[in-house]
Amino acid sequence: MTHFGTSLPGVQQIPSRTRPWERAVGGPEMVAAARAAEEAGFAHVSCSDHVCVPAAYAGVMGAVWFDAGSTLAFVAGVTSRVRLLPHVVVLPYRHPLVVAKQYGTLDRLSGGRVVLGVGAGHLKPEFRVLGVDFDGRGRLTDEYLRAIVAAWEEEVARFTGERVAFADVLVAPRVVQRPRPPIWVGGSSRAAVRRAARLADGWIPWDVGPGELAAGVGYAGEVRARARRTGRFEVVAPLAAPPEATADALLGAVDRWRAAGATAFHVGIGAGCFAEFLDRLAWFGAEVIARAG
Repeated sequence: MTHFGTSLPGVQQIPSRTRPWERAVGGPEMVAAARAAEEAGFAHVSCSDHVCVPAAYAGVMGAVWFDAGSTLAFVAGVTSRVRLLPHVVVLPYRHPLVVAKQYGTLDRLSGGRVVLGVGAGHLKPEFRVLGVDFDGRGRLTDEYLRAIVAAWEEEVARFTGERVAFADVLVAPRVVQRPRPPIWVGGSSRAAVRRAARLADGWIPWDVGPGELAAGVGYAGEVRARARRTGRFEVVAPLAAPPEATADALLGAVDRWRAAGATAFHVGIGAGCFAEFLDRLAWFGAEVIARAG
């Protein structure tokens, strides 16, 4: 079955993309949006991650980026089925045991609904402000991923890496999902695909077309075969649903992405106001999710 997810509204306010109504989004709107997405049949809701935005970049990427862990925990309490996806945690910014603790706790409190989305990051000035090595972020991300897996899968966890090591530690409350919550890696580079295939359970590319997705899927298959990894591997394609999009057009796009290897979708719902956003969530559920199967 193909899964569809979407972002909570207003959680990243990029000036070129943000509509005026999104700037006024607060707690009541987040609650209503999460409930509407769940009711419409979306499999996950998401929130992005930037700790801080350098002032020189605010004109391009905006200053408002809601904290993923806090926001997803907030909507977890008013939903019961929809999964909770940070899209994506910039992993080098935080010690892996902190990430394992935060999202492990959320998995326990939500009844096993966390999907941990992670990425290596790209904003060099943000790395500098946080005191993290930008050039070594790929190696650090790989190491932190392995450490999180150890913390989640082992009752008494032990890990030894170049930058982080621990032994005989307990990270509790324990996650509900066993052996651990799924991990999806975000990014469109070859390194991101390799990381997803070797160390995680899914790949979330962005700013790609079906051809690039197909190439990534092929490469991921090769990497997984060499690593002797089996089991389901999610490939989450981006799907834009602007206000004028018809169901037939969207279903055609779904078919093209599926042919390229997509198994799931992250949907950008466009709307002119918040009420329309809620309506479009319901419409997408009835006209696209239900028909896509």
